[in-house]
Amino acid sequence: MVFLKTGAWVLVADGGKALFLRNHGNTSDYDLRVVWHQSMENPATRDQGQDRPGRASSTPGGRRAALEESDWHQLAEDAFAKDIAKILTHASQDGVFDQVVIAAAPTVLGTLRAALGPEVSAKVIAEIPKTLSNQPIDQIEAIIKKALDAA
Repeated sequence: MVFLKTGAWVLVADGGKALFLRNHGNTSDYDLRVVWHQSMENPATRDQGQDRPGRASSTPGGRRAALEESDWHQLAEDAFAKDIAKILTHASQDGVFDQVVIAAAPTVLGTLRAALGPEVSAKVIAEIPKTLSNQPIDQIEAIIKKALDAA
């Protein structure tokens, strides 16, 4: 069982939306309130433009191979996750929180993990690989509580 202290942060994120929440309640009765939110417009790759895949030659006169098309949508999601990591890093350096729970889509969670420095990683008390960004805050509270009680 892990306890979420008063003043602890909860980050709820997906590839285009992030909610930074602070617990104003106690360790048994959470009261999450929005501190900051960030969102990004990220259309599907097909809507961001199309181009033919590039070509590469391994040796002069050798075989040619097609290169994989860029997934602009995924690249934008990765950049968004790195921006979220920067926000968490600055808040941690400013002493805004001592604990943080990260609830994010699995791919976003992986990108965040890689982008967070050791100072912030040490303050992460739980990671929840779920997309909760479209849930109401009372349901987010219940899901976070259930996950922390099971930990």
